[in-house]
Amino acid sequence: MAKLVFGMNQSLDGYVDHMAFGPSPTLFRHFVESTRRQAGSVYGRQMYEIMRYWDDDHPEWNADERDFAAAWRNQPKWVVSRSLKSVGPNASLVEGDLESAIRKLKAEGHGEIEAAGPDLARSLTDLGLIDEYIIYLHPVVLGHGKPYFTGPRPPLRLIANDRIDENVIRLVYVPA
Repeated sequence: MAKLVFGMNQSLDGYVDHMAFGPSPTLFRHFVESTRRQAGSVYGRQMYEIMRYWDDDHPEWNADERDFAAAWRNQPKWVVSRSLKSVGPNASLVEGDLESAIRKLKAEGHGEIEAAGPDLARSLTDLGLIDEYIIYLHPVVLGHGKPYFTGPRPPLRLIANDRIDENVIRLVYVPA
């Protein structure tokens, strides 16, 4: 059975914004390795459209960015959307009942499946489907934006923490 994990970079005041702050080279390398190990990713439409950036090669990329793109392109992706009619390479639309589709995906899968995007994570949290929450806590205060938890915070229990680089701490929680 696969484990569904929601993880994102977060500011000290609880917001996620890939344009306001990004990963250091050390953290980015961590994401490359994590993506290689994942059994796949489940995306909401908005996050999937952001991640489609990695579908096309860019001449300015460094080696780590090329490695991430290769790992991302290689993994299966499931996209939850009512508006999209088609998706890109190695991706499929999740159709019908979200809860049934994700339960089936978890039951038939192995390893870790990433759930990406706070709006999708809220729906999956409300359904009790997320097995683990990972917060990459950055020393940044944004004061506004999209929160990591878009709904009520579920009761959580800290199971692990570690320092990824000189500024980022990874916090790993499970539902309490």
